[in-house]
Amino acid sequence: MAQQADIVDWRYFEETRAQLGPGFVKILGYFREDGIKSLEKIEAAMHAHDTVALIIPAHTLKGESRQFGAEPLAEVAERIEVAARSCVEEGRFPDELIPDVVNLKELFHVTLEAFDEAVSPLMKRQRPQGFGNADVHNSSFGRASRG
Repeated sequence: MAQQADIVDWRYFEETRAQLGPGFVKILGYFREDGIKSLEKIEAAMHAHDTVALIIPAHTLKGESRQFGAEPLAEVAERIEVAARSCVEEGRFPDELIPDVVNLKELFHVTLEAFDEAVSPLMKRQRPQGFGNADVHNSSFGRASRG
């Protein structure tokens, strides 16, 4: 597997961040949720020996990964998608994809760690400050002083 530094093309990641603006963290959250669902569907398809069921989640993960610059993740997802499409035509199950599916899951989690590290300061800046924030302790606010 690639080292964490090679997991993301940060140029694409930053382009997507700039394009999405304030909605970036939210969309990245959707990537996480969709990616987890795609992985679950791919693993379920492998266990069920359902070649057709591999195609759409692999295709989805491929496209979403590329949007954020996660090319190694996209490449493994694409390998799964292409092999599954070919095996559907051949009428066989792609047992040879087992290592790719295992790698896909590991790569997805490493990619998420890299994304989290990159957006962590952004998430902290977007946290509300002041009124309504549980981290702010101002016990005298709204109380009449007696003195």
